[in-house]
Amino acid sequence: MEQRHNLTPLLALRLAAPHTWPASVYPALFGELYCLLRGYDMTFAVAAALFCACVLMQSAVNALNDYFDYVKGADQADDCVEVSDAVLVYENIDPKQALALGIGFLAAAALLALPIIVSAGPAPLLIGVVGGLAVLTYSGGALPVSYLPVGECVSGTIMGGLIPLGIVAAVTGTFDWPVLIVSLPFIIGIALIMMTNNGSDIEKDIQAKRRTLPVLLGRKNSVRLYHGAVVVWLVLLCLLPVIYAGPWGLLSPLFLLLFARKPFMSLLQTTLAPQRRIEQMKGILVGNLLGNGAYLFTMAVLLIGGIANGRGI
Repeated sequence: MEQRHNLTPLLALRLAAPHTWPASVYPALFGELYCLLRGYDMTFAVAAALFCACVLMQSAVNALNDYFDYVKGADQADDCVEVSDAVLVYENIDPKQALALGIGFLAAAALLALPIIVSAGPAPLLIGVVGGLAVLTYSGGALPVSYLPVGECVSGTIMGGLIPLGIVAAVTGTFDWPVLIVSLPFIIGIALIMMTNNGSDIEKDIQAKRRTLPVLLGRKNSVRLYHGAVVVWLVLLCLLPVIYAGPWGLLSPLFLLLFARKPFMSLLQTTLAPQRRIEQMKGILVGNLLGNGAYLFTMAVLLIGGIANGRGI
């Protein structure tokens, strides 16, 4: 048997998958911008700790997902995945080291966030427990969430909604449910990342007996739902800033028009074809980066200018 290699810092970073971090970075930044726009008292130390904890949780999800998919045989070299995005497939390392790394990321996130969460009361603690369980059950266990038709909904809600809700709860000690409404662009964008992946893997998932949403819908209906979700995403990115900030909120659709027009036009033409998996995954990541980036940029401008004061956000 060929000798296994040890996990190096570079391979550990690849398992953490920094190119996916916007799925946690953007909701975390949004949660902190929301707190500042609402006038909540938040120190830089608390903001930095919560931000890093979110990134570490995303890294844990990525590492654990790679581990469980590898040991279950769901990831193989002929699955149209990039070499840099499939460490356990292309690098001869012990998969248990990837498992240990994922657990280590999760433990580090807990060490950073737990003191803040405990001092803030039961609300952020409950959100933290739900988030931790979601990380562990996303790809692990007898019936992983990522193998079920609710995977897109769960991933979008946990990353795009629960992160902002949890950050606000850690700062205020309460459930600020309206933050979930203004977090909808992140919920939809992140859910579409998983749907892009699952939609491209329908045939493979059928063989692996994974009951994902695209498997149940079929590719034709999945593409229709996908395009519809992209349209709703775009509408929310344009309307929500205007609703909460008036004319200044038009900065978001302006930014979309100038910088994100082509990526979103491409998303509206996505076919979820398996042979275009890499291209499609890059496309939805760019869509999140620029689309939700326009939303974040607008909120940052509102904060700097004090424009949103008294407008309800």
